Amino acid sequence: MLQVKKLKCGYRENPIGIGEFNPEFSWRIESDQTGILQSDYQIQVSLNAGFTDVLWDSGVVASANSIHVAYSGARLNSRQRYYFRVKIRDNHGNISTWSETAFFETGMLDPKDWKAEFISADQEEHPVYSAVSPYFRKNFAIEHEILSARAYATSLGLYELRINGRKVGDSFLTPGWTSYNKRLQYQTYDVTSLLQAGANTVGAFLGNGWYKGHVASWEENATQKYGSRVAVLIELHIICKDGSSQVISTDKNWKTSFGPILQSEIYDGEIYDATKELCGWDRPDYNDQLWSPVHEIKVDKKILVAQENFPVKKVETLRPVSLFKTPQGDSVLDFGQNMAGWVRFKAAGPKGSRVVLHHAEVLDSAGNFYTANLRSAKQTVEYILKGDGTEAFEPHFTYQGFRYVRVAEYPGEINLENFEGIVLHSNMEKTGDFTCSDALVNQLQHNILWGQKDNFVDIPTDCPQRDERLGWTGDAQIFARTACYNMDVALFYKKWLRDLKADQLPDGQVAFVVPHALTKAEYSSSGWGDAAVICPWTVYLCYGDKRVLEEQYSSMKAWIDYIRSQAHSNLWNTGFHFGDWLALDQMKNSKFNSAAGDKDKQDDYFGATPNDYIATAFYAYSTSLFVKTARVLHNKEDEAEYATLLKEIITAFHNEYFTPAGRLAIHTQTAYVLALMFNLVEEKNKERTVQALLDLLKENDWHLSTGFLGTPYLCHVLSQNGHPEAAYKLLMQTDYPSWLYQVTKGATTVWEHWDGIKPDNTFWSTDMNSFNHYAYGSIGSWLYQVVAGIEIDETQPAYKHIIFRPTPFQTFQWVKATYDSLYGRVSLQWKITNGKLEIVTEVPHNTTATIILTCADAAHLTVNGKPFEAESAVHDGKAILELGSGNWNFSCPYVQ
Repeated sequence: MLQVKKLKCGYRENPIGIGEFNPEFSWRIESDQTGILQSDYQIQVSLNAGFTDVLWDSGVVASANSIHVAYSGARLNSRQRYYFRVKIRDNHGNISTWSETAFFETGMLDPKDWKAEFISADQEEHPVYSAVSPYFRKNFAIEHEILSARAYATSLGLYELRINGRKVGDSFLTPGWTSYNKRLQYQTYDVTSLLQAGANTVGAFLGNGWYKGHVASWEENATQKYGSRVAVLIELHIICKDGSSQVISTDKNWKTSFGPILQSEIYDGEIYDATKELCGWDRPDYNDQLWSPVHEIKVDKKILVAQENFPVKKVETLRPVSLFKTPQGDSVLDFGQNMAGWVRFKAAGPKGSRVVLHHAEVLDSAGNFYTANLRSAKQTVEYILKGDGTEAFEPHFTYQGFRYVRVAEYPGEINLENFEGIVLHSNMEKTGDFTCSDALVNQLQHNILWGQKDNFVDIPTDCPQRDERLGWTGDAQIFARTACYNMDVALFYKKWLRDLKADQLPDGQVAFVVPHALTKAEYSSSGWGDAAVICPWTVYLCYGDKRVLEEQYSSMKAWIDYIRSQAHSNLWNTGFHFGDWLALDQMKNSKFNSAAGDKDKQDDYFGATPNDYIATAFYAYSTSLFVKTARVLHNKEDEAEYATLLKEIITAFHNEYFTPAGRLAIHTQTAYVLALMFNLVEEKNKERTVQALLDLLKENDWHLSTGFLGTPYLCHVLSQNGHPEAAYKLLMQTDYPSWLYQVTKGATTVWEHWDGIKPDNTFWSTDMNSFNHYAYGSIGSWLYQVVAGIEIDETQPAYKHIIFRPTPFQTFQWVKATYDSLYGRVSLQWKITNGKLEIVTEVPHNTTATIILTCADAAHLTVNGKPFEAESAVHDGKAILELGSGNWNFSCPYVQ
């Protein structure tokens, strides 16, 4: 039976508050048959669920497209719900019934739709309250029975919205972090169930957040990056069953006061004095006569944009696994997992007694609580009890990165059942899973996933614990492909890329961090600024989303043109660059020095590969991706111009860095890796270059020495060039430096440094040593793409045509990977048993696949239990088979 399921509008199911006039629809196909392809579709959009008032009917459209189908009906209105449904026909002539009805709801599509004004407390005139969270409230009455109600809210700073004593929505750290002076998100909430006929109260309280609070604390001006006064904007639209309506909005008639949140900072934590609680402040019967008038703040509504990505939510709850005393006598909770979020706790004690919690990632070599790597971040939560029985608390406008919690003060006995770890991150769906027969590699994949969870908190941060937590562009592009496997990050990256574009300088320079929160000079390092090109292209590949290319096209082009303006003879040999950040090859014999516990740490964060070499290599790579982008968008003029530029860059690269005999003059692992990965090696010199890389790895006892820019591609290059055994050998090393070394040291997330904790259990440094830094987790893409062999056909992105190219190796007895694509579940499992290779794949409907198997003899290949007869499909020891949707089983003798 043919069915249409899982309808989405803009990656979301039944979204409210979208900000687009022409949203895109996607759906999945279910059928009890195999080899199913969609031949045509029909979409209807209606003003009612019965579809008696159809606004747009696409008619029957002959197309296999079931993702990103754009609405093209009449202009949509603000604050309106629309219903849609889909039916299809498949390639066997089957016609589905109409799908179940889905809906989407628009937000404020025009800045002129807003009636509310931003309001603020008078904190500037009362400096003592500069750190205290202001509270705002408004009483109002509803005379008739309510049909529906929506709240539209945002703030300068962070806000929590309340109605009639209850929190509105389940999102946190709203409105998120954007380039606030250019783009400010607002959120839409269905508040129908929170309102009542008669008296009502709407209110909010604010925190400094990224807007006003500490950001990049090591800078001289670390506060008030965007403004000096927090403010809130709320607009409540109520429709009653009798057809009447009313609007409640923030204006000068609201009131404000200060309450129990004495401080709440992203880095430092929160101080909450429960004795100062404003009991019932968000209910109609509260007496607010002592509250003060508010001030209206003029903000251009043109900067307001609807919520663009999945908001930050409480995603998981972890219980502490133990409570122990350190050698220094501290009481410490171990949550068993390095995480980002906060602790929710209960306590009972006399009025004025305190709970004080400090948060840290690791213990030192003696087993004591370790905070030196936090730098100036306090990561402290302090709660002052009101003395009214058992009290429960969790913070509001902060979050911590931690595994361990030191209970510095607590009234009474510390019981594990009184503490919970609340995991916070952008509420992205988990889409990928990789497991294998090796427990250490499975833990590595666990660490990669958790590093992504903990650092995808509205923006892609570098770390969740110290006084940084910034959207470093290099880290974001390094990890993008792995991120797309693990979770649905399309909206996450699209929102962040809009801020990258907003903060891009007129001459095309890209900030080191996005949103740009550093000094003006910190722009345009190769490998970092290239996020402007690499990230949009990666999102397009993984999700087939042309809009991300269209939106970012001018930004991509501006970045390439900026490099062109800085390059000399097509070599980018000017400006500051991070280079192969944190590579080990700047140290002499670094592997053995560290293994011996040498206290002389790497004094230079920069790797040995010359910056001009790396910059020019990325110049070529980004230009190559831009050429592909121009081709996808049918911009033939740009495609031709930048294809010519690419050839000129490659020629200059060859002339500068290769000897006439074909030897690469830069002798580092990263130099070989980038040249091979970015197709900068002439075919006649490729074998020699690959062998030089192998020789260098062998010299280093098959250990890597790469940094941020070389590591993501290292195993890919080895596999692509016929040496998967070398890639496996690197993966499976368990001593320093390697991915699994961290695992053997008890890591539950990926570290910033290969030797964040040295073999003798001392630390790399205190100034920059995060134990939750996802960059080196980029190995995850190799696990999915190469080991499991689930790959994209660039000509049919989003897994419309899947390339299955597993790379079985006896290192593992079995491997299983799944990926939940926009079309449905893609999976591949292989196992080696008694010299036989068995493979099971799953191909979702409305897609096709090609599987490439190592098979020396077609006579011994079986497909779905039957001998494979098409011997012509076997060439050079490879069997190439075309697959339709469904489940497939293959068996053949294992050939290494």
